[in-house]
Amino acid sequence: MTIYGYWRCSTNEQDQQRQVLSLKQAGCDQILGDKITGTSDWSSRPQLLKCLNLIEAGDTLVISELSRLSRSFMGMVNQVSDLLERGIHIKTLDGRLDTTAMPAEITMLIVSILGYAASQELDQIKTRTAEGRVVAKARGVKFGRKRTYTSYQADEVVRKHNDGNGMGTIAKSVGMSRSMVQRILREHKQNQLLTA
Repeated sequence: MTIYGYWRCSTNEQDQQRQVLSLKQAGCDQILGDKITGTSDWSSRPQLLKCLNLIEAGDTLVISELSRLSRSFMGMVNQVSDLLERGIHIKTLDGRLDTTAMPAEITMLIVSILGYAASQELDQIKTRTAEGRVVAKARGVKFGRKRTYTSYQADEVVRKHNDGNGMGTIAKSVGMSRSMVQRILREHKQNQLLTA
């Protein structure tokens, strides 16, 4: 019976180090991990896929918490169900789940409840973030990249377009990319529609 550890973190280096240290202390024989968001699919996590190919019935997968596998309720339930059906035990270091010592029915009930809680927490974070953006916009905070062109350049792009010049010709003459020229023209058209 082999004990595999899996860590996942989005960007924080300290979180990665903390998880790896905890997995080592838990006695993992092999530790794998990915730096990727929790909402990403299993197929976009190369180290998790490697772990899932190595792990066999009777082995144990140790993770710091269920959200390391997935943040979505259905994703987590599906992933855990798949592992349990293959005869693989799951243990979380936060103490919320240890399938090595409980019947499968109870395990699935607990996983469903924990997954739902994680999903609700993520929804709350998204809601608070969206509400924060609305408040910030109302205060005049601008989001996205700053404009990299002047009003004069934008006027020049529109004038040249009205004169019948093509995108490539305009882009070369004003020193910007075709996509920037297209964006300026699209914004100009939207502004025309709003003021009409």
